[in-house]
Amino acid sequence: MSEHIGAKPGAWEGEARPLFLAPMAGVSDLPFRLLAKDCGADVTITEFTNSTALTREAAMSWRKMESHATEIPFIPQIFGGDAGDMATAAEMLAPSADIIDLNFGCPAPKVTKICAGAALMGEPENLVAMVDGIIQRVDVPVTAKMRLGTGQGENNALEICKELENIGTSRLCVHGRTLRQRYSGEADWNSIQRVVDAVEVPVIANGDVVDTKSAKLCLEKTGAAGLMIGRGAIGRPATFGEIKVGLGWMDEEDLPWIKQMGEEWYQRSEIGRAFATRKWCWDKYIEYSHLTMGLQPRWMQRHAVAFTKGLPGAKKIRNLMHGAPTPEDFATGISNYLSANSTE
Repeated sequence: MSEHIGAKPGAWEGEARPLFLAPMAGVSDLPFRLLAKDCGADVTITEFTNSTALTREAAMSWRKMESHATEIPFIPQIFGGDAGDMATAAEMLAPSADIIDLNFGCPAPKVTKICAGAALMGEPENLVAMVDGIIQRVDVPVTAKMRLGTGQGENNALEICKELENIGTSRLCVHGRTLRQRYSGEADWNSIQRVVDAVEVPVIANGDVVDTKSAKLCLEKTGAAGLMIGRGAIGRPATFGEIKVGLGWMDEEDLPWIKQMGEEWYQRSEIGRAFATRKWCWDKYIEYSHLTMGLQPRWMQRHAVAFTKGLPGAKKIRNLMHGAPTPEDFATGISNYLSANSTE
């Protein structure tokens, strides 16, 4: 058993279980992962990255694989339709990785058209053989993330998970939708629960966990070993800490943004708290950018839109993006916008 992957737990009785930041393209960059850790995420995973590009030493792809000493465990996630390239990429990553995660859940057409991501669930024998080949080549734990099936015919996640357990996969994550559904409809937690019951390795539940209420319901329904949060964390990394407070896993005053503001926090209105929380997160994101990758304009722009979404005056952010002469000016402009409204 890996020190970073515990044994399968029993029925959930309210105790803390790990919260995972999902590996999301254009979201889960290194500064954001470090920020999510500060906000309460227990486990972070890199953006999913094309294994063939990694084997060809593509600089942009390898940049996604960068980590920091504080990101423990370090888990790169790869995808691909070529079993040889997947195994080679895993072998190249193994010396620096604590765990290697494999993506069989992405529904994006640019991924599925090369029979990678969730499309491989339509070829279960190839999927299992691919994972087996990787496990034979690396000396770190291998985990896998998948969907319920392709949406054509019977869902096959349960059968695939059993096979993956048999060949030595250390942990599984199941998103409660099919490839055909993409992100529509409701996640099927009942199907995740059946996978949890069918295997003896830990299973992480993914899909429609966005707040304390949904986290509690998902754990009660599935008995999963942990929860993975994706879209609910985009622009809202504070969600991890808020869920932990809501479930009684930590005290509210220990949330870092409240700890920094002290009594001032409790004097703010609800909208003032929203601004203050997001300012703390934005400033910390910029701090981690300077510490690691430097300010990346495209990354900052995507996160700025997400961090300010739904806030009064957020449309002004578009003007800030195009009007700031330097990345530093842009970062400061977003911080000033959030600060000006955080004392309400």
